[in-house]
Amino acid sequence: MSAIPTIAEAARLIEAKKLSPVELTQACLDRVAAHEGKLHAFVHLTEERALAEARAAEAAIMAGRPKNRLHGIPIGLKDIVETKGIPTTCGSKILQDNIPDEDATCAVQLADAGTVLIGKTTTHEFADGGPSFDLPKPPSRNPWNTEHFTAGSSSGTGAAVAAGLILGGIGTDTGGSIRGPAALCGIAGIKPTYGLVSRAGVAPAAFSLDHIGPMAWTAEDCALMLQALAGPDPRDPACASRPVPDYSALIGAGIKGLRIGVIHHFHEVDCKVSDATQKGIAAAIATLRDLGAETREVQVSPLQDWQACGSLISMTERAAAYDEWARTRLGDFSARVQNRLMLGALVSAVDYLQAVRRRRELRAELKAAMADLDVVLTAAAPGEAPKIDAVPIWDVFDRPSFTIPFNVAGYPAISICSGYGEGGLPVAIQLVAKPFQEPALFRVADAFEKATPFRGSRPAL
Repeated sequence: MSAIPTIAEAARLIEAKKLSPVELTQACLDRVAAHEGKLHAFVHLTEERALAEARAAEAAIMAGRPKNRLHGIPIGLKDIVETKGIPTTCGSKILQDNIPDEDATCAVQLADAGTVLIGKTTTHEFADGGPSFDLPKPPSRNPWNTEHFTAGSSSGTGAAVAAGLILGGIGTDTGGSIRGPAALCGIAGIKPTYGLVSRAGVAPAAFSLDHIGPMAWTAEDCALMLQALAGPDPRDPACASRPVPDYSALIGAGIKGLRIGVIHHFHEVDCKVSDATQKGIAAAIATLRDLGAETREVQVSPLQDWQACGSLISMTERAAAYDEWARTRLGDFSARVQNRLMLGALVSAVDYLQAVRRRRELRAELKAAMADLDVVLTAAAPGEAPKIDAVPIWDVFDRPSFTIPFNVAGYPAISICSGYGEGGLPVAIQLVAKPFQEPALFRVADAFEKATPFRGSRPAL
């Protein structure tokens, strides 16, 4: 198999019995063998399980018993997702011997959908920190140029999807950990509405900001994965109890008449983006207008306000989540995470509660700004991927994040590729919808992807 299919393409071929799940899985494993040595996308491979699952999927499909469009599709799970009988290390020395007794809910859901698990993908330690070189496994590298960073913390999933080692995977997002790697690796990644996908069995970062979501080559693929992941779960008290819509229902419907707001000041004033990113945003706005959408200016609080609120909440809640190990095993964390845990422990209750109060104000502000809009658009990242050894220790304070506002608000947001910049590295836009309006996001993102050429080229590994 020469070309790497999308999930949607593979599903059609598998349904027509023109592609074998075993053939597809073996092709992914062959690509892992060829490229993993330089990408470091995985911390643990499950080759035997993958081939067994692929054979079972093929047998069921040939017998006329396909489960859904994910049946036989190779995926990866971020290594903070608990997997029964399979190591789940969270990228840390502390959990090198951890083998869970049960699966996380999202792992169960994807297995029940018939996916094929290729392995556990690399993460920043406990989904925090950055590209640390003092951990048991090396950090992932960007398949567009392995001297460059993937962003994080869902770094391995981003690299593996971009390189075609898997067709989709799970990421987690507390301040941008799905959308950051999606942006720098040139793929699609969605942080759903807070509470849409269960976090049960996934190591916490910051409980009031944490989200689980899919990462894949296209927005349509993310919609197919989200279909299996969404829904209430008694194991996660934050899960919303509401009907699950068809996330692919509006794909292909066009966007004529939709109202798209652009938060220009985020990427033009508050944190100026690279020339290639700005060019990609301007071209994206023009493309959306050509497709029939109406665009208008949106004004909210400066990006720095969202960053200050979100980062303080995040750092404090992370320190609370790992308080016991921070007191008893601080030296076993990477230097980056040690610094963050110590700083989070110093935040006063007054400051934390002031940030929570400010969060309510910011959320209300965004709700009012989007009242008569379908989606809003801004940057997903400030520019192309930096060199992996040039990421500041305190990168969280280096410049404000374009992604954290929508963790603060809990709104669904997707990053999609909008072009290429210096050295052929990807740039991206971010689209945001109102709570539980993921179908609208997929509608716009898919229309943009199909109107532009960026899904036609993969990293030249």
